[in-house]
Amino acid sequence: MQLAGGLTVALAVIGGLGATGAIAAPGTPNGPRYTAGAPGAGDVYFPYSGNGGYDVQHYDLDVTYTPPAAEPAPLVGQFDGTATIDLVATQDLDRFNLDLRGMAVNSVTVNGKPAKAVAPPAAGAVVDGAAYWRVQNDEERRWELTVQPRPKLKSGQSVQVVVEYGGPTTRPLDIEDALYGWVTTRDGAMVVSEPDGSMTWYPVSDHQTDKASYSFAITVPEGKTAVANGVQPKPEETAGGWTTWYWDAPDQQASYLTTASVGDFDLRDPYLSSSGVPIIDAVDTKLSPARLATTNASLARQVDMLDFFESRFGPYPFSAFGAIVDNDTVGYALETQTRPVYSSQARQGTVAHELAHQWFGDAVSPERWQDIWLNEGWATYATWMWVEADGGTPVQESYNDWYASEDADAEYWDLQIGDPGPLGLFQEPVYDRGAGTLHALRVELGDEAFFAGTRLWLERFDDSAGTAEDFQAVFEEVSGRDLDAFFQTWLYEQAKPPATWTMP
Repeated sequence: MQLAGGLTVALAVIGGLGATGAIAAPGTPNGPRYTAGAPGAGDVYFPYSGNGGYDVQHYDLDVTYTPPAAEPAPLVGQFDGTATIDLVATQDLDRFNLDLRGMAVNSVTVNGKPAKAVAPPAAGAVVDGAAYWRVQNDEERRWELTVQPRPKLKSGQSVQVVVEYGGPTTRPLDIEDALYGWVTTRDGAMVVSEPDGSMTWYPVSDHQTDKASYSFAITVPEGKTAVANGVQPKPEETAGGWTTWYWDAPDQQASYLTTASVGDFDLRDPYLSSSGVPIIDAVDTKLSPARLATTNASLARQVDMLDFFESRFGPYPFSAFGAIVDNDTVGYALETQTRPVYSSQARQGTVAHELAHQWFGDAVSPERWQDIWLNEGWATYATWMWVEADGGTPVQESYNDWYASEDADAEYWDLQIGDPGPLGLFQEPVYDRGAGTLHALRVELGDEAFFAGTRLWLERFDDSAGTAEDFQAVFEEVSGRDLDAFFQTWLYEQAKPPATWTMP
């Protein structure tokens, strides 16, 4: 991220994972003991985001969306459709949860068998038969759809769940009261979901430790364009005043990186990077001439940026790249996987930042939200590197200017970027001190070890997630150094680090 801003779901469980050691039930020593899947992924910052007891393999989202009418009509859209999600039980399950915020649920089936809607049961109460219920608690940020399948699920079992849901769309807010999720605009929707906003538009295990592949069929009024992640597996189809746009994202993807933005876009012809990556750009037809000129100049550098980052970090990790540039704004850009979303215009530095995120944050995600500096510090530092390579300010000078900045007061240095708290995820030090941490590490270890560690980090944790401790271990491995003191100083000390890494 860079700061500036009725649906039917079929949930299919495919493949198989090894058993996770079910506990025998009393009186049946060799039998399974069925338990409820956890209502969260274990993230301290967002305890009810994500879920336990299963592993999602694929989401197939079939959406029908009607944008708001022209002013002075209310800024409210209508959302309906179908999604299919493939997952595998990782424990013997009596019930499991999906994250879903706001929308009404009309029906649920499990392996084709319907479940009945019931009120949330009291703790310890027994619910007979296949059933589902909702908990919507804004104060606790707990938005759960609980599904009780019958028969119960065994570890390793493949399951298909179909959820019908839908309703009006508005403009949801994240924990910091910033717009996120399915953000309704007058001409469509901007869909940007970091950190836990995907649940505002589809049932999901909404945490980056449960990545999956995605496919989309997005039906909108004729004349509107819908743009999602990945590539178009086939052309759009128009009938009866509606157009369906198809997108396929076969790579592993964290839920917060999904998009299905709708608007008045010029969907430009794909072109290739030097290494053959398809680049697909969608630019709002209503950008002002000045913003369109800035956007076009910035997007024209995407091939050069890809070449440069591949030379430093290794091959681009996904099936495509590109941009969605919306005339509306949420106040920030977001690194939605393969196709970042930009508010109002795309500036060159922001494009470099979001492209770098495809390696740092998208291919390798933070296992805990407290480690977001691994996303934002890297994207900021990679932008410093791009500016230097493009003939601009040298990286060391960017570091020195940041370190000496008069804007970095005591409060700035007080933030622990290794644990900034849920309200500190997007504070300036997470970005700049994160970049400073990486440059200081580079100076400390030298270029050979630093870039060897960088590539090992990306290779070892590709398509998954890692922690700051994992990151430290990788660099200790390649350097043969104990880096405890270094990372304690840079990530957790509530003071300005010593000037050891500043050139005279």
